[in-house]
Amino acid sequence: MTKTLKIYYLDENYINYLRQFDTKVAYNKNQIRPYIGVVYSFNGYNYFAPLSSPKPKHLSMNEKAIDIFKIDHGKLGIVNINNMIPTPIECISEVLPTLKENDTYKTLIKKQTTFLNDNKNSLFRKVIQFRKQADKGYLPERIKERCCNFALLEEKCKEYENS
Repeated sequence: MTKTLKIYYLDENYINYLRQFDTKVAYNKNQIRPYIGVVYSFNGYNYFAPLSSPKPKHLSMNEKAIDIFKIDHGKLGIVNINNMIPTPIECISEVLPTLKENDTYKTLIKKQTTFLNDNKNSLFRKVIQFRKQADKGYLPERIKERCCNFALLEEKCKEYENS
């Protein structure tokens, strides 16, 4: 059985560290950009993918786009698979316990978490397919241009852990 997915904040210092080497790493927005994790474990690294809150454009994005995963057809936002980053476990903290009960943002996070857990097999299949294509150099150029450099980030993650 696959673990339950949770939504996390990543340490701002770690995000800023990675951004020195890869500008495709999503800004942390003052430690409030949530990431879904652990989406994917690869080469001994835990990968976390940034979430994007709901926007009208998400509704019209193609469900089959390889680099995103639509949360409830985009009504609850998307997971940016192309911007997954390897992250040490020490650099994460769960979102839900930090939010006030009457917070509308907490309601959104709960809905996103429920949808992602109900559809985690589809998410995992998409992530694995994406990573295989990325590693083999099969991604279309327009997708490659907006993708994190996974090999470089794994190297930098290891350096961060060892420092």
